[in-house]
Amino acid sequence: MTERFYVTGTDTEVGKTVASIALLQAARLLGRRTAGYKPVASGSEMTDEGLRNSDALALQRNSVLPLRYEEVNPYTFAEPTSPHIVSADERRPIEASVLSAGLRALEEQADWVLVEGAGGWFTPLSPTLTLADWVRDEQLPVILVVGVKLGCINHAVLTAQAVQQAGLRLAGWIANDVTPPGRRHAEYLSTLQRMLPAPCLGEIPWLGEAVDAQPLGGYLDLSVL
Repeated sequence: MTERFYVTGTDTEVGKTVASIALLQAARLLGRRTAGYKPVASGSEMTDEGLRNSDALALQRNSVLPLRYEEVNPYTFAEPTSPHIVSADERRPIEASVLSAGLRALEEQADWVLVEGAGGWFTPLSPTLTLADWVRDEQLPVILVVGVKLGCINHAVLTAQAVQQAGLRLAGWIANDVTPPGRRHAEYLSTLQRMLPAPCLGEIPWLGEAVDAQPLGGYLDLSVL
């Protein structure tokens, strides 16, 4: 049976993709046949192959399966803004059925599928649909990425509560050091450990700008999932 997980963050720019790369690498080390999935991505560039999103490309590179780009990222938008805004402007509605069809296709090939969200938990896809709605309908266990910085404790606890209120399992959380650790770093982590109702899978240290070019899987422990 295919294991499936959904990666969300306490906010945008907290390192969901870095954490997703680490998760895919850690699963590969355990011998899993992995696939990364970024159903909706905004903030993309035109290439010779078409519109491409850097986060989705990173998931494609770190998947064990040799996936086509369209299998990883069915909805790609150029403008770096909320998906519901750019999809309305382009008259390209985002349909939950398309997101689910892409997930089913990966589940048929992989035994470990990682779905990376866009933005935070309640990112809207249309006037009537959020990513949280789709994750709830799919009943995906959730992994929360916490960008460790001032304010992260409140954002993390609120997101964890929202996940649980949706009836979903918060499978674990990852501490991602998005800046060099300050003098209160250890206290932030201990508070998060105490207040979040799920195990910490690990801490990804501050590695600078080239973080996604480095091996990351060893920072995480998937045995607690």
